[in-house]
Amino acid sequence: MTAIWRNTLTLVGATTLTFGMAHAQSPELSDPPAIEGDVVADHGSHTLRMGIGLSETSPQFLSSQYFGEILEQRTEGRITVNVFPNSQLGDDVQMMEMLQTGTLDMTYPSSSATTGYVQALSAFDLPFLLPSREAAIAVMQSDVAQEMLDGFEGTGLKALTFSENGYRQLSNSVRPVETPEDVAGQDVRGLSVRTMQNPVHLAIWEALGANPTPMAFGELFSALEQGVVDGQENPWSTILTSNFNEVQDYGTETRHVYTPFIMMLSERTWDRMAPEYQELVLEAARQSAEYEIQLSAEYDDWSREQLEARGMQITRLSDEQLAAFQDAVQPVYEEWAPRIGEDLIAEIQQIVEDASN
Repeated sequence: MTAIWRNTLTLVGATTLTFGMAHAQSPELSDPPAIEGDVVADHGSHTLRMGIGLSETSPQFLSSQYFGEILEQRTEGRITVNVFPNSQLGDDVQMMEMLQTGTLDMTYPSSSATTGYVQALSAFDLPFLLPSREAAIAVMQSDVAQEMLDGFEGTGLKALTFSENGYRQLSNSVRPVETPEDVAGQDVRGLSVRTMQNPVHLAIWEALGANPTPMAFGELFSALEQGVVDGQENPWSTILTSNFNEVQDYGTETRHVYTPFIMMLSERTWDRMAPEYQELVLEAARQSAEYEIQLSAEYDDWSREQLEARGMQITRLSDEQLAAFQDAVQPVYEEWAPRIGEDLIAEIQQIVEDASN
């Protein structure tokens, strides 16, 4: 085990920097697996520009670097990947549009931003559908998930693989949240909560009595700092690496939605690659996704502990309290299950049940 943050990397459009958290303590994360496999034949050179939403200290970034290292080593430098973190090139939606036009080669959006292309992906946005990380991984590695990835065919986007964004948790700057009534407010107003531009997410927070406010991730810190919105919902690791604890006093471990990431390539870029390169890119994507899931698991609990150490008051819900949230969002299932596909949801629930036994 080694603290990867201490590695020195060069970012495109930025100076060389040495990773270090704002505080002295840093997580002990697993090294990337050794790169195995033969060097592939020479099919020309490609420089892939990849835009991601999260920071250079995130599992998403670290695994993207590993993806690039696999390609560079196994092509003897003929394929290189330049990663642009921190939404430098736009938000998830904007970067997917850039893939469609061929002005960007790769991106790594949350599945919640992709449902306009493949409606079935809305299943991941249903509240409390995936009760454990093990169940979520089983779903992401299933034939059902592969059919979702295949659904991007013809959209200008080549979906390569799923990885982990993680369980979304609530944070806010107004009050501790232990019940749905704390979200909705009783004698006070309901919380304004930033969400993604995703109709299922909006429905969840409306059902809880909040005022959901769609907003690009890159605008979120400023909006929280200026009080434009009271709160937001993201995995603990994202809350930490985005420094939201500087503008959010309260967190609640709701685990209301498990969201995957999807690594994507522009179809235009994909079509320019020789078949052997395509096979290698897909293999590297899957290997780096496995590493990203491992890092996310290691980072998640540590992130929560760090947020508490840095002053955030985090509420861990009891089973009874969690059941109250689950009951409050049942109308979301009633509205969205028929639209997403009840057979699809039943398939996912069966995978979850099998993974839990």
